[in-house]
Amino acid sequence: MVQMESEDSLEQGDTAPAFELQGTDGATYTLDSFAGNEALLVVFTCNHCPYAVAKFDALNRIAADYDDVAVVGINPNDAEEYPEDSYERMVEYVEDGRIAYDAYLRDESQAVAAAYGATCTPDPFLFARHEGSEARSASENASGDEPRAEWHLKYHGRLDDALNPDDEPSGEPGFEMRAIIDDVLAGEPVDDEFNPSRGCSIKWREE
Repeated sequence: MVQMESEDSLEQGDTAPAFELQGTDGATYTLDSFAGNEALLVVFTCNHCPYAVAKFDALNRIAADYDDVAVVGINPNDAEEYPEDSYERMVEYVEDGRIAYDAYLRDESQAVAAAYGATCTPDPFLFARHEGSEARSASENASGDEPRAEWHLKYHGRLDDALNPDDEPSGEPGFEMRAIIDDVLAGEPVDDEFNPSRGCSIKWREE
């Protein structure tokens, strides 16, 4: 196990990189799948890493407690080298209740993790929804369709101050992220100080 901290890749205000990934329910998800929410918490995570496992409960509780926030786990790890992170095992983790996010997605190509600049598991990114896009084409505007939501980064960093698997947070699990979510939902500004998450390195495939 190689321990790493998240790196400040996307900047506050950046638009979420697009994705199209399969979930454990067999459905295909994109950013538009979560447009009914006010905020989107994307967490690069996995099944086997003890740092990620230690945050399952905090993320499950956030998913359960916030109706206006979609909690989306994305597993990019090389499942050939780490079979516990296979899609089939992801499905089992959801079915037995260990993971209860709004969606748990498989990044088989690892391209999404690379686009976000994710480095470790867990590596959380919190986005707020912004309606419409200046980049919409004339044909889209003429179609009469509802404008698509854009997701702008509000915070990238740890869930709480328990950085090691056996640590206890100084508040309820995920309390730092919860406070930031509350600010985002209330339309309040978010401090852009970077407090990195800590976890196992993402298991990239060897090229």
